[in-house]
Amino acid sequence: MEKIIPLGVELYVNLAAFVVLFVLLWKFAFPPITKMLDERAEKIRESLEKAEDTRIEAERLLEEYRQQMAEARQEAAKIIEQGRTVAENMKAEIIAKAREEAEAEKAKALEAIKAERAAALAELQAKVAELSVAVAGKILGERLSPSEHEALIERYIAEVGSLDER
Repeated sequence: MEKIIPLGVELYVNLAAFVVLFVLLWKFAFPPITKMLDERAEKIRESLEKAEDTRIEAERLLEEYRQQMAEARQEAAKIIEQGRTVAENMKAEIIAKAREEAEAEKAKALEAIKAERAAALAELQAKVAELSVAVAGKILGERLSPSEHEALIERYIAEVGSLDER
């Protein structure tokens, strides 16, 4: 047991050395160590605050980005709808114009047909009148003077024309 427990003088010397060493450490080593630990804790706290601020800013920017994307989508949908509307209007205008042109062409064709029919009828009436006068002349056995011939043709055309109107 003697060897485990130091002697009284050794105990006091060791205790005095410990106290002197503790006081020196307390006075010269612990303040810079404590200061360094406090500075490190302050840097960590500032870093955490900056990280939190950055996170909040990132969330704000993300929300702003989402809003801008939603607005852009709405604007794109609006532009597409306007394009569709313009295309539909143009389609309707083109179809209406084509119908008008077709109707105009149809009207022109009908007018041309009527004119051709009228010309053909007039020509046919003239031929029929001439043939009728010629036949009448042969049947009567006499020749008609040009004025009588003309009067007979006019009368016959009038009769044939009135038959055509029925």
